[in-house]
Formats: sequence, C-alpha cells, structure tokens
Amino acid sequence: MHFDDLDTRMRVFETNHDHCVLPGLYIVARLDGRSFTGLTRNKHPFEAPYDTRFRDLMLETTRHLMGCGFRAIYGYTQSDEISILFHPDEDSFSRKERKFISILSGEASAKFSLGLGDMAAFDARLSLLPTVNRVVDYFRWRMEDAARNCLNGHCYWTLRKQGQTAENATLALKGLSSPQKHDLLFAAGTNFNDLPAWQKRGCGVYWQQIEKKGFDPHANSETTTFRRNLKADFELPFHDAYGDFVRAFIEVQLA
Repeated sequence: MHFDDLDTRMRVFETNHDHCVLPGLYIVARLDGRSFTGLTRNKHPFEAPYDTRFRDLMLETTRHLMGCGFRAIYGYTQSDEISILFHPDEDSFSRKERKFISILSGEASAKFSLGLGDMAAFDARLSLLPTVNRVVDYFRWRMEDAARNCLNGHCYWTLRKQGQTAENATLALKGLSSPQKHDLLFAAGTNFNDLPAWQKRGCGVYWQQIEKKGFDPHANSETTTFRRNLKADFELPFHDAYGDFVRAFIEVQLA
C-alpha cells in the first residue's frame, strides 16, 4: 500500500472527531497544576500558605503562554492555575480545541519544569463563552475563587502552626462561615484585609506599550520607539472594577 493511501486511511481516526470553536465565541483556556500539592509541599517544600518563589514561577509560565504563538490578550494566575484569554479573532489551527489544549498544556509543563528544575505537569481545558459579559463573569469567578482559597489557606495554616494536625485543622474549619474565618485569623493576629493583594486576588499579565528613547547618529537626533512587553500586575482591582478592567482588554481589540 502506498503511503498516501495509508495516510488517508489512518488519519481519519485522528481527525474524525475534531471539534473546532465556532466563530464569534470567546476562548479562555484554564490550566491547572497536576498533583501540585505533593510537588510543592513534599518534594519541593514552599512556604505555606503562599510563597513568592512559587508565585513567580506561575507568573513566568503565564508570560510564556501569552507569547507562545497564540494571540493572547490577558492572562491571570492564582494558586496553581492559569487562565488565558485569546483575541476574539484568534484562528490558529482552525480553532481546533485539541490543538489549543495539547499545545498549551505542553508549553506550560515545559516552562514550569525548567524553572523548578524538576518535572511538573499541567492539564488544560477550554471555556467557550458567547458574550463579553460571560468573559467578565469567568474572570470574576476565578478571582472569587482566589479570595476563597486565600482565606481558607491562611486559616488552615494558622491552625497548623498552632500545633493542630492536618485532620484536626480541616475539621475545625468545616462549616465555618466566612466572617467566622475572618475572626479566627484576627484572633491570631492577622487582618485578612491587610494581606497582599496578589494573595487575595491573584495576578494579571497583559501587554503594554513601552516608550524607548534612542539616538539616531545619522540624523543626529533623538528617536522614540515603542515596544510591547508583558506586565505582571500584583494589584488588580476587584468586584465591579475588575469586571471593567477585563472588559477593556476585549473592547480595545474590537475597536
């Protein structure tokens, strides 16, 4: 059998169930670290509940995903997860879902592993969102999750540092309301409102124009050029202001 005949016969098993994202839908990819609890607590112990070294590894991975070949316009990371919003007209690989998922998870795993100096892996999934409002809702949802994780994490590790076992600390927090958890922290000397914004809200990554001054020796004059670079934002707004913040990235692209 000739190769072309065999290729045609076999390739259908790879592509027959290809799903492509419909035009007009917004694509957001979310990546999560696989088995990161064991990786970051046991094998490579980071400070709990937050460590700037781990935060910076996640930010570098987010930056990498923003520039790895897709038209990404906003990135967000909190805990061991990363969300990437793509340009509304992104059409790489004919918008095949499997391509987005496989490439992004591979790129994230490779970048984080190189930074950590050990093997690490991410999984990926796509949210296909019909409107700008749903995109805003998505990112507000992830920020609310960041706030919840922050409160629970600080409460849990406060109890652990007071001598409670992992099981007892988990049981002690079970059923507590958010105000009760705030009170638990306050009694231990921590005001939740005073914690760093990046712990409570996560971090954003987005493109910005940088003005660079230079000198043209041929024209004997100063020059000004503009370059794009990726900014990491540790002080994201929250609630409605964050919704407006995310919305602006899309509206600029559609203008």
